[in-house]
Parts: sequence; C-alpha cells; structure tokens
Amino acid sequence: MTAALNITDVPSVRPEHLYMPMRHLIAQGRGLALLNGLSDHDLRDLDSEIWAGFADQPELRLAVSLRFRALLHVFGARRLKNLLLRRGFKLIAMAIAHAATQRLNTNYGFSAQRFVAALDIAPARGIARNTYDTQLPLAA
Repeated sequence: MTAALNITDVPSVRPEHLYMPMRHLIAQGRGLALLNGLSDHDLRDLDSEIWAGFADQPELRLAVSLRFRALLHVFGARRLKNLLLRRGFKLIAMAIAHAATQRLNTNYGFSAQRFVAALDIAPARGIARNTYDTQLPLAA
C-alpha cells in the first residue's frame, strides 16, 4: 500500500525532525545555508541524508525534505536575511521550530511576512533593534 501525501498542504513535523538537516549542514561546514542558500548538488546531498535518516518513515522524510527546502527558500527574502544577520544564530533554532509547525503549501511556500512577524519579537521583549540603539550618546 502506498501512502498518499497532499503536497498542497504538507503535514507538520516535530522540530527535532527538522533540526536533523540543519545539523547535517553544520557538520558539512554549510551552517550558513539559510543565509547563502544551497547549490543543486548540496540539495541532492541533503535529500540523500534525509532519506537515509528517515528510511523507515516515507511520509515523514518527504515532509521534512519539503519543509526544509521551503525554509531555505523563504530565507531568500531580504528581510529575513537581515533579521538573521541582526539577531545571529539563535534565530536559526526559532526559525526551524516555526517551520516545523507553520502551514506549508508547496505551491506558495512559507509566507515570508509570517516568518518575519513570528521571528522578529525583539521590540516586544525590549531588545535593541539596531546597533545604534545600544550605544551611548557621544559627548559634544
């Protein structure tokens, strides 16, 4: 019996499942994949790793692969790249956790605006948004 997966509405996965591809990229020295993207060769290598890691769960491996590719794609948006540069690597864990559960339609991918809204919680927590917000005023 074959499993049917509706790719217009990809099922959610647990965040630890979506961390696996990122851990693999970090181990391969490609930890900046969200910022720089991946080549086709790197994507095929990553898919092979996902397929091997979830060999006994075909629905899960497809969902993880589709969600991680959509995560890479949504970080092509300038606002998310700037947010990653501003907030640092702590943002990656938050992004992966958000990508694991956010609704994903493969025709459209993740909504960059929803990602920015979910990840840019700095103003609500009182964290400085810009480097100049943390500097003391200069004496005249």
